Amino acid sequence: MTAEAIALVALGYLSGSVPYGMLVVRALKGVDVRSQGSGNIGATNVARTAGPAAGVGVLVLDALKGGLPVLLARAVAPGTDLPVWVGVAAVVGHVASIWLGFRGGKGVATALGVLAVLAPWPAAAGALTYAGVFALTRVSSLGSLLGGAVAVAVAWLVPGTPRSAAWLTTALFTLLLWTHRGNLHRLLRRSEPRV
Repeated sequence: MTAEAIALVALGYLSGSVPYGMLVVRALKGVDVRSQGSGNIGATNVARTAGPAAGVGVLVLDALKGGLPVLLARAVAPGTDLPVWVGVAAVVGHVASIWLGFRGGKGVATALGVLAVLAPWPAAAGALTYAGVFALTRVSSLGSLLGGAVAVAVAWLVPGTPRSAAWLTTALFTLLLWTHRGNLHRLLRRSEPRV
């Protein structure tokens, strides 16, 4: 990799590492969101702790911190796989933030921001699935997992989706399965809390 490519991947990671959920809740409520609710820094726990508007705001910020570095990488290196690696770095940054001792959130919104740029149809299908499942069940993790599965299916089945974007969608869903491993256990035991 060139120095420019390394710098862009590092920028993706550092952008993804910014813990907007923690910063927003601290600014609004004066508390650490990691000590509230599920202990997660993502939009769902922010909404539980600081209200729906704060949750939506963090969702947007977390998506942007994934999407914007990818847009920059695509502008700098069009026609290469560099934007894919920058997107992966951004999601890893959210999940393992350098500012939080390499801990972080589940990565759903940041992955959505990355895919909105690189695989818009799978991203839209996943987001709509999440919205529908959440509206019916009020279980955010279930919506995230089913939305991720639908995004993978659409990425591989819809003609015109670049193969690199399909592999990226699959890799990000695999990461989401890992970050949601506790949620999966609770879903199987039917003890996952509703929002």
